[in-house]
Amino acid sequence: MIIADTIIVSDLHLGSEVSRASGALRMLKAASFNRLILLGDIFSDLNFRRLKKEHWRFLGYIRKLSNPKREIEVVWVEGNHDRGLSQLMSHLVGIRVYQEYAWDYSGIHHLAIHGHQFDRFVSRNRLLSSFLSAGHLAMQKISFGKQRMIGFMERFDSSWLRLSTKVAEGAFAHARSRNAQRIFCGHTHEAMSGERNGTEYYNAGSWTQDRATYIAVDARGVQVREYPASTCESPGRETRAEPEPEFDDLLAD
Repeated sequence: MIIADTIIVSDLHLGSEVSRASGALRMLKAASFNRLILLGDIFSDLNFRRLKKEHWRFLGYIRKLSNPKREIEVVWVEGNHDRGLSQLMSHLVGIRVYQEYAWDYSGIHHLAIHGHQFDRFVSRNRLLSSFLSAGHLAMQKISFGKQRMIGFMERFDSSWLRLSTKVAEGAFAHARSRNAQRIFCGHTHEAMSGERNGTEYYNAGSWTQDRATYIAVDARGVQVREYPASTCESPGRETRAEPEPEFDDLLAD
């Protein structure tokens, strides 16, 4: 069983053919935690018609976790694919969306930010980035079932969006400006960690590749953990599904 104070999940890309939402849902159901941070790019885009049944189930579970009776803090940090979701997500699953989120735990100041802010290409070329993201989604669909092609596309995605090292550089500088001893990002789809001058940097990776990763924070420190591939479903040809009944009234507004 996974036991932690904080669980951090990034880059699930609900709506994408390669989103491993069922694996992420199983991981959360098997974990005990006080805080869940959804660290951006939880959606691939804002077209809900692309969501599969397992994607709606993931959102439904997030909505249940956000119920005050559970006493679990659920935080959504906006990614570049999530832009414009603040009001919708507050309405849809009952949680607030942040640009960045800070908290203190075990005497250490923590900061979570998606990381696209440190990607000059994305920050300076929003329209082009959106166009390329749409093209990438289409190529994922074409390459569906061909693991080598999917792996290539994921590496291509990382290269044209940004270099992991540049995001890390920006994160270290941002952490210093916010007096944070630990900073957490996503965006690059590459799980990693590093330390510089007393500041720790962690990237949560993604749930769109064979190597699905998440971050656990507890009194012992921070761990970037891999969710076993055998328990993550392979991308499948499941048809698009209608939202779970609990979302019907919300999406009708």
